[in-house]
Amino acid sequence: MPDTAAAGQSQHEQALDRLIEKLGIAGMSRSGLTQAVTHRSYCAEHPGVSSNERLEFLGDSILGLIVGKYIFTTFSSFEEGELTKLRASVVSSQSLSKAARSIGLGEILLLGRGEEASGGRDKNSILSDSLEAVMGIVYLELGFAAAERLVLSLVKPEIEVHAHDPGLADFKSRLQELLAQMAMKPPTYEVDWSGPDHARVFEASVKADGKVLGRGTGSSKKLAEQRAAEDALEVIAKFEQHTKVSGK
Repeated sequence: MPDTAAAGQSQHEQALDRLIEKLGIAGMSRSGLTQAVTHRSYCAEHPGVSSNERLEFLGDSILGLIVGKYIFTTFSSFEEGELTKLRASVVSSQSLSKAARSIGLGEILLLGRGEEASGGRDKNSILSDSLEAVMGIVYLELGFAAAERLVLSLVKPEIEVHAHDPGLADFKSRLQELLAQMAMKPPTYEVDWSGPDHARVFEASVKADGKVLGRGTGSSKKLAEQRAAEDALEVIAKFEQHTKVSGK
């Protein structure tokens, strides 16, 4: 008779190998990744097996550092409060669970029977915690550079979404205030669009004193204008920095 336990273990190992390949983390050990996906409910039924809770703690710290570093260097026009809100949105359980689902992490979780029966493989809390644990073990086994590549590959889409949410940062208002301080006329926006009605792409440009200061695209007129204003703010910031350095 076939050994069903051995067959199940083999299937799990194959799933681990597929995930390692999908995430581009060659060199990661199966044992390390297995611990990262082991929920405490599984440990309760298998004495001696370690859960992913300590790795989750480490991964949470690594995630916060990498995201904080990335948004600090990428969004130079953001104030401290906006950076804090953006980081909180990106590292939330909802955002992380979405990333976990995108890589099929729920399929390889090791859960206790009760957690399995209650739909644990698709719970936001379990998925997000397990993804943080994966980030933690990648850092331990492969180093910071590998962890940074992994984290950014998973969270960049969420960063893009939340960074351009008008509720987070009103670039248009900020640009208008900055131009007023520079004794320039208020900005004006020109918007065009292309594509079918169900998938339009809007293209906006922002001008002041007859000069185009920035451009942006988006799925709506408002989003395109926000991105154009953000582009203008970054252009102005770079110009001012260059002026300071050159002494002109």
